[in-house]
Amino acid sequence: MKGFLKTAARAVATAAVLPNLLSFAIRSAIVGKNRALVGSTQLLSLVPGLTGQYLRRAFLARVLEGGCAPSAVVEFGVLFSQVGSGIEDRVYIGPRCHLGHVHLEADVLLAAGVHVPSGPHTHGTGRSDASGTFRDQPGALRTVRIGAGSWIGSNAVVMADVGKRTIVGAGAVVTRPLPDHVIAAGVPARVVREIQKATPVPA
Repeated sequence: MKGFLKTAARAVATAAVLPNLLSFAIRSAIVGKNRALVGSTQLLSLVPGLTGQYLRRAFLARVLEGGCAPSAVVEFGVLFSQVGSGIEDRVYIGPRCHLGHVHLEADVLLAAGVHVPSGPHTHGTGRSDASGTFRDQPGALRTVRIGAGSWIGSNAVVMADVGKRTIVGAGAVVTRPLPDHVIAAGVPARVVREIQKATPVPA
């Protein structure tokens, strides 16, 4: 019965976001997919509760190139800026996260207020004279991948890949890739200790 209700709720959510999908398609043709995505996720981010979770998931599953798994949870206030992103099974994205070009592997947890820009070079930094602002300089966007089972603490900024089953402390700034099975914290984030892998239970 529970499975049937979830399937029905997903179908209703898909129907409900059809106007948003049409609006996204029209605006994509005019301003580009990424700018259209920002506007759409700003609107959908304002819908609270379980209803908002279903609507955001239904929309993102159809516009993100990497998809959005039906078991993922995208909370209130979450904004996306890159259609190349992907969200795998059982991912949790906490309130007020801002996500650029990111791939979240299965079972990733993002606490509230996590920022994942599209790598460390979203704008060029070649010059700073009056004739060329940083905004005008081309950046080098890249996908930031957060490994399966990792947990990113509140208000962390992640600009480099994070390994599998790794914990990033609250407020940390990840500027270099982190390996699997570690805890990292600080600005810039550094490995504090390794996480011991579970020992298989003998048969």
